[in-house]
Formats: sequence, C-alpha cells, structure tokens
Amino acid sequence: MTTSRKLQRKIEGAEGLQSVVKTMKALAVVNMRHFEKAVTALSRYRRTIERGLWTALNHPSRLAVAARPSAKSHIRAMVIGSDQGMCGSLNETISARVSEDLDPNASVIAVGMRAASRLGEHGFALERTYNAPGSVEGVHELVASLLLDIEAWERLQTENRILLFHNTPESHASYRPERFQILPLDENRLAQLGAGDWQGPSLPHITLPWNRLFSDLVRQYVYISLFRAVGESLASENAGRLAAMQGAESNIETRIDTLRREYRRQRQTSITAELLDIVSGFEALDQEQRG
Repeated sequence: MTTSRKLQRKIEGAEGLQSVVKTMKALAVVNMRHFEKAVTALSRYRRTIERGLWTALNHPSRLAVAARPSAKSHIRAMVIGSDQGMCGSLNETISARVSEDLDPNASVIAVGMRAASRLGEHGFALERTYNAPGSVEGVHELVASLLLDIEAWERLQTENRILLFHNTPESHASYRPERFQILPLDENRLAQLGAGDWQGPSLPHITLPWNRLFSDLVRQYVYISLFRAVGESLASENAGRLAAMQGAESNIETRIDTLRREYRRQRQTSITAELLDIVSGFEALDQEQRG
C-alpha cells in the first residue's frame, strides 16, 4: 500500500511537471504568434509584388507568358516539417499528404529531421535535408538555401514541376496540410495575377527591360511563397505543441486531483487510527484505575 509520504512525493513531482508544461505552453503561444506576425507582415510585401506582376502582365511590351506543359514534367518537392517533438501529428500529417500525392521516385528536399524520418518511412530517398529554423532570422537563411536548390533544379535540362508541402494553421491549436505549386506559375494563377483593373490614379511606368522585370518579380514571388510556407509551418508546429501541452496539462491536473484525494483519504484514515488508539488507551487506563 502506498504511504502518505510516497503520495506526497508523487504530488510534488506532478506539480513540478505541471510547472514545466505551463512554461512550454506559454513558449508555444509566444513562438506561434511570433511567426504568425512575420507572415502577416510579409503579406504587405506580397501585395506589392503581385501589383508589380499585374503591371508586367498587362504592359503593352510584355512577351507571351504561359505555364509550361506539365504532363511530362519531372516532379520535385520541398516538404516543411519540424526538428522538435511534442507537436502532435504534424510530421505524420504532412508526410502522409506527400505520400498520397507523389511517387516515391520524386526528388524531395525535406526541412526538419523528424519530417525527413517520416518521409523515409514512406519510401522517399531524400535529395537533401535541412534543419528547421527556430527564429525569423533562421527562416530567411533557410529560404535563401531553398532558392539556391530551386535554381539548381532549373539549371537541369528538364521540365520541372516544383511543389511545396507544408502545414498551415487553422486555429490557435490546429492545422491542416497544404500543397502549393511554386513553379511554373500555373495558368489559373497567371490569370488571377493579371486580372482586374489597376487601383490608382495612373498606370505605372516600366523602365526595366520587360523580361528582366518579370524574372525579378517571379523570383520575389517564389521567395515570399517559400517564406510564408516555412512561417506557417513553424506556427503550425507551435499550435500542435500548444494542443499537446493543453492535453498534458489536463491529464496532470486529473492525476494531481486523484493523488490529493488519495492522500486526504489516507491522512484521514491515519488520523482516525490515531484517535482510536488514543481512545483505546484512555479506556484501558480508565479500566485500570477503576480496578
């Protein structure tokens, strides 16, 4: 039978673990909002780039722009996951989505060691693996490396179709997997970027050669798409960690309540036994004195 002292030690241990979980929960909330704010701030720049693409696509000197045919394209993918654990099924979810959409022979670059491990379990031989960044500065460095990988793919004399897989937050404690085609820009996206009227008093004027302008704008558009994907994936990771910590906190609270009830019960039993011993001793002493 567990003694009151052992129960007290268990309660103290559970309360210490509860403090750690609360700290991790607070860090997850702070990190999640940090990455969400970074993505939100980048959205303003994204609107600027999209307006630039509208200008290029509607300029009289524009060249013919169309999406490359993808029937025989070589599919290459970038998958954003995590290095850290305790974030729910984030890596399992995104690797399962990749497995559903791609053949294991596809060229894949993974971000996050845990995501890489899950993709390996699905039969993918990874071309390269990066560590997941832990800060906004780290996101910039990672995206710069991914851009170099895309340029290397584009230099291969093949028609590439480059896909991006990542998780995106749905709420403060949930996320969903998402797939996005980085290059080539598909026909629907080109139509969306060139649709509508210019929102301003006068049309913009182009001073650069059209092909250079369009190429630079597409590069910036790809950069923004990669940054947003990594930022949303990191926000999703912390959303998953928040959900996991909330579940752990609830379980610990239930455990502490159970231990405290057992401690009180044993303590009451011990007090009752002591009182009975006192009463029994008093009755025995009283009988002695009467005898």
